[in-house]
Amino acid sequence: MAEEKIAPIIVKKIKKSSGGHHGGAWKIAYADFVTAMMAFFLLMWLLGSTSKAQKEGISEYFKTPLKVVLMGPSVGASDSALKNTGGKDVTLKQGQVKPVDGDPGRNKMIKEKELKEMLKQAEKAKLEQLKTKIEQAIDDNPELKQFKSQLKLDMTSEGLRIQIIDEQNRPMFENARADLQPYAKKILHEIGKTLNGVENKISLSGHTDATPYAHGEQGYSNWELSADRANSSRRELIAGGMDEAKLVRVLGLGSATLMDKENPFNPINRRISLIVMNKEAEEELLRDNEQVSISEHDQSEVEALKAKQGAAQQ
Repeated sequence: MAEEKIAPIIVKKIKKSSGGHHGGAWKIAYADFVTAMMAFFLLMWLLGSTSKAQKEGISEYFKTPLKVVLMGPSVGASDSALKNTGGKDVTLKQGQVKPVDGDPGRNKMIKEKELKEMLKQAEKAKLEQLKTKIEQAIDDNPELKQFKSQLKLDMTSEGLRIQIIDEQNRPMFENARADLQPYAKKILHEIGKTLNGVENKISLSGHTDATPYAHGEQGYSNWELSADRANSSRRELIAGGMDEAKLVRVLGLGSATLMDKENPFNPINRRISLIVMNKEAEEELLRDNEQVSISEHDQSEVEALKAKQGAAQQ
């Protein structure tokens, strides 16, 4: 029996491609890379926008995160971002504030300067309101409104200045005297009532033009006349209701400070000037008054004179 010829068995293996050029594995890797880059730039932005104190707090958190979660950040590292780990920061005492970057002394000076400027602006606004109130009071009074041209209100470095000015045919005072005309008294009464409603101190000065006083050779000149007119105005302000304690300075300046320097004989140089002083001007005036004191030598002479008078009385 002849042997049967056995046919060989052929196994065909087909190698399947994973996609080649059209596969998606590279996309996953690229997405991971972009995500990592986004996280990196976000971290850089956060680090650039945080203060030194916040960075120290974050550093402490990653050193001992469990301690921060349970007990809260230590003093100096407290920050709103770290408080979000849960609960209230029990280590933060009342009045404690987050430290700021820079020199503490310099920061304090900056804060004080800002506060002083805010108070200065608030006081200026208050004086502006007073100015408006006085102008309104003059407008509401028919008798005073006709003399509005003789009233000048403006803001100066010392505060609100109110000036009552002479006109050619309508003087405030009798000629070469310190007696006020009736209309000038009414104006001062109205102003006195209004000024009594503010806490600011008042400075009052009298002014004349450069015309020599008729009897100046006898010892009475424009200096004495301006001082007497300032005192007459002071009395009328008080008669109008203003507290006398509000006045800190009353003086006569003669023709030393002319309103019209080109024409020293102009009637507008004859005026009464009131200044509702701001705090800065008031403090400066008080400092000047403190510096003008009796010397030690003069003080000893005064004490000796008192002792002599006491011995004579005995």
